[in-house]
Amino acid sequence: MTWVPGAAGSGYGVEHLPYGVFGYGADGEHVGVRIGDRALPLDRLEQAGLLDAGGVFSPDGGRMASLNPFLAAGPDVWAAVRDRLTELLTDPAYRDRVEPLLVPVADIRPRLPFAVADYVDFYSSEHHAGNVGQIFRPGQPPLPPNWRHLPIGYHGRAGTVVVSGTEVRRPCGQRRPPGAGQPVYGPSVRLDIEAEVGFVVGVPTALGTRVTADDFARHVFGVVLLNDWSARDIQAWEYQPLGPFLGKSFATSISAWVTPLAALSAARVPAPPQDPPVLDYLRESERFTYDLSLEVEWNGTVVSRPPFATLYWTPAQQLAHMTVNGASLRTGDLYASGTVSGPSRDQTGSFLELSWGGTEPVTLSDGSQRTFLEDGDTVTIRAAAPGPQGTTISFGEVTGRIATAR
Repeated sequence: MTWVPGAAGSGYGVEHLPYGVFGYGADGEHVGVRIGDRALPLDRLEQAGLLDAGGVFSPDGGRMASLNPFLAAGPDVWAAVRDRLTELLTDPAYRDRVEPLLVPVADIRPRLPFAVADYVDFYSSEHHAGNVGQIFRPGQPPLPPNWRHLPIGYHGRAGTVVVSGTEVRRPCGQRRPPGAGQPVYGPSVRLDIEAEVGFVVGVPTALGTRVTADDFARHVFGVVLLNDWSARDIQAWEYQPLGPFLGKSFATSISAWVTPLAALSAARVPAPPQDPPVLDYLRESERFTYDLSLEVEWNGTVVSRPPFATLYWTPAQQLAHMTVNGASLRTGDLYASGTVSGPSRDQTGSFLELSWGGTEPVTLSDGSQRTFLEDGDTVTIRAAAPGPQGTTISFGEVTGRIATAR
């Protein structure tokens, strides 16, 4: 049990300890962990002689605070730091020295927690892929013939990954209105979300090296919530034959707190069966996924609760497929699950599905109706998972507000 007041039962107890980067007052930026409604700057903890992590949490030579040095240090360091933090935050003998270092979460300014090296987005929910197929290709098979054989994905734009709370500007681009023979240019009129889970890579690999599915936890440090904002009208016009481009690359929001995989041991559950059998490089000795319950809130109204555990392709299979051609991993790589959708309409992770292609408006609690996002709309995605001994892990939320196109 932690001695930090209010932390037990908060979703941010000592069994969680998510990492982030934040500014505080005029004190610069810090890498820290969250415990309850407090944040603990880890550079200060090292300076006080209470933690020895080789200086990975201390900005050096004017370098901005970032999780990247810690991510690169690998599983042994990750485990040692977590064990030491647990000791410091549970043993009352350390309270007098640690408590003065804690700062209120309400007073910090969250930053992007790590420098994103590469960004890959997958398409791993059978329910989402099937819904999209029915909406876009009525009368045809909802899934393409390769879908059950490999985790489909695309490379996104790392430079437009932003931290939760960053305003999202409505994108402009080419689109072809229904019934029009020629495209037009202007702001997207079918702006959407995709509720996803992102995985943060710590340990890199050399070019030409493959990572097996069983090596997942040796390379992946932790998890963020992710909103892959999507301009459906721009996407629909541009995506053939090479897939998503400008309809996706304008913004991807992630939560400010990175939940370590070590906090999710109690959330591991068997993954759904796969048929037909996958090729050998996609096999896992223990095929598992995570029991994460997502929640999508639109202007204060909860409109959907997508279940992550229903995804057909697991995070370990995604990593194995992403590297099977020898593509290297870099510290700070981010790969996303793809839209999380369950079997029912109120479990869908996109407004494309929720409004069934814009044909069935969604009524919000204030009586307004929506099909796609309007300027001024705010979307927040939250998630929770079971923790050890009946506790709950509450993920840092990812939120964004739509600003008018320029």
